[in-house]
Order: sequence, then C-alpha cells, then structure tokens
Amino acid sequence: MDEMFSIGVDLGGTNLRIASYAGGVDFLDTILVPTRLAEGRERVVRDMCEAIQALATKDYGSRRLTGIGIGTPGPLELPEGILRNPPNLPGWDGFDLRQAIESTLGRSVEIDGDANVAALAEQKFGAGQTHNVKSLCMLTLGTGVGNGLILNEHIWHGSTGMGGEGGHIIVQDVDGAACGCGGFGCLEQYASAPAIVRMAHELMGSAAPATSHDIALLAAEGDPQCRLIFEKVGHALAIALTGLINTLNLPLYIIGGGVCEAWDLFAPVMFRELQLRSYVYRLTAPEILQPTQLERHKTYILGAQLGPSAGLLGACLLPLQQKSGSSQLLEDPLVHQ
Repeated sequence: MDEMFSIGVDLGGTNLRIASYAGGVDFLDTILVPTRLAEGRERVVRDMCEAIQALATKDYGSRRLTGIGIGTPGPLELPEGILRNPPNLPGWDGFDLRQAIESTLGRSVEIDGDANVAALAEQKFGAGQTHNVKSLCMLTLGTGVGNGLILNEHIWHGSTGMGGEGGHIIVQDVDGAACGCGGFGCLEQYASAPAIVRMAHELMGSAAPATSHDIALLAAEGDPQCRLIFEKVGHALAIALTGLINTLNLPLYIIGGGVCEAWDLFAPVMFRELQLRSYVYRLTAPEILQPTQLERHKTYILGAQLGPSAGLLGACLLPLQQKSGSSQLLEDPLVHQ
C-alpha cells in the first residue's frame, strides 16, 4: 500500500460519501454530497463520478491509484453489477450500475453490496481484527437491514451476488408488515430505524416521536410503549439470528448501524429468545456475552466497532481485496482462527 491509494464510494439513500485511502482505518480525503435521488439515477452517477475524478486527480506524491470500489444497496447481481429491485432505491430496478459508472469514468470499478463491504471492513479492522476471527456475519440496522457474510476473509456472494440478504428473513408470517422487497414480515420491517418509527405510530398514534433515536430515549427513560417496541426489535433479531446461526455456525455475528445505539434496550430480549429458539446457540452460547477474548467453539453476538465509517472503509478495501484474490470459498472457511 506504500505506493498506491484506492478510492471508495458509499452510495446511501441520503448521502454519497467518497474517500481516498492508503491503509489503516483513516482516509486521505473525503467528499460528502447529497444523494439526489429525486433527480434520477443518472444524476446520482454523475455526482459520484465527479467526486471520484476530483480525488483521482489530487496530488498524493508518488502514490498511484490502484482501484475504485463502490458499495451500494442491493440486491446486486454480480459480476454484472446490475441492481435487482432494491427496496431502498426505488426506480433503480434493472439499472446497470457498473456500466453506468465505468462508461462515465472510462475505467473499471469494483462493486459490491453496502453491507458486504461494511462486513469486510469489520473483519479487517474492527471486531474481526480485535478477536482474530476470519469468518463472520454482520447485520446493519439503519434505513434498512443489511447483511454481509465473510468466509475466511472473503465476501461470500452466493451464485449470483445475492448471498447475504438476511434483512429479508421472515420474522412474522401472520399479518406481517409489507416490505419494499415485495414480501411480508421481513426482519427489515421490525429492526430498521423506519420500522421502529412505524411501530411507534401503530402503538402511540400522533403522540409517537418522529425518529427512532427519540423513541430510544423515551424507552431508556422507562416509557412502557417505547420499551415494548425495542422488545419487538430484539424478538425479531432473535428469529433471524436463529436461522443464521443454525445454518452458518460461524464464531461471530456482528450487529451495526444506528439502531445499535439502543443495544441495551433490545439485546436482553434477543439473547433470551435465542436461548429458546436456536439449538446451535444453546450448545455454543458463551458464559460471558462480551468478553475481551473469545473462546473457541462458542457463538458470539457483538456490536460493530467501526461505526458509520465501516461502509466507506470497506468500499476502499474492495479493489485491494480483489487484487489479492477473489476466491470466495477457501480452505476450511468456517474455522475460528
């Protein structure tokens, strides 16, 4: 990395964040611009490419640009880079994001799901590094619920790039809330920030606070209706994690995103329900839920460490990851080393 730098883009529904990067957890430069979704996807692509060009032409001494990584909401068809009915990017279904960016820039880029790149960053520089874990699963609780899988230090994409859509695990199959994916009762409708606001309005009507943060503050003060909402969040997460833990049997599951500020409100219900629901978790549950050092052959669920920078950092890492080898399933990928 001494003689090179990469550029990463975190495509969010509200903001575009673009950074140049040369190693570690800090950026050389960052650019923040609004995501002008109302002006169309071509406008968003132009804004993104203009910011990339601005960083690509900066003077970083002897460093040369080695690659560009893009983290985007999904589902994303790979390797083509085509968005497929993204719930949080209405009107972008079928959009060939890779082709649009590459034709504007005149060079190739690496594209992946935003939760995938956040999970990659957490494995390299966050909880994965702290606990020496090479395989993990990450859920991000924000505007939606993202999910990234890292197996033996590499993103697991599945056969079409759509592996890791845990936000659309069904957690309520009777009268479940409608989801932007076209389904009903998805985790995203019970553990995202908008879902928390929706549930508050269902319980409290016009007296409901306007943001999930305000609902969490009231819950922390003891408001019974707000506390009930976060108990529902914990319950929904436990159902989704039961499926993930029983299926994947990974050593570490990370939960990140803005909703995690309310960890103490939803985690007790989440852990209690997991003990009741997940056969594998009961067999592998640690005595200390948040230790300084992980035990082998135990299943841990911890908060993310990198905060809101994880997605942008992961996008910067993406072209470097591809250059180091893109094999998705290496020898013994589920071993906690």
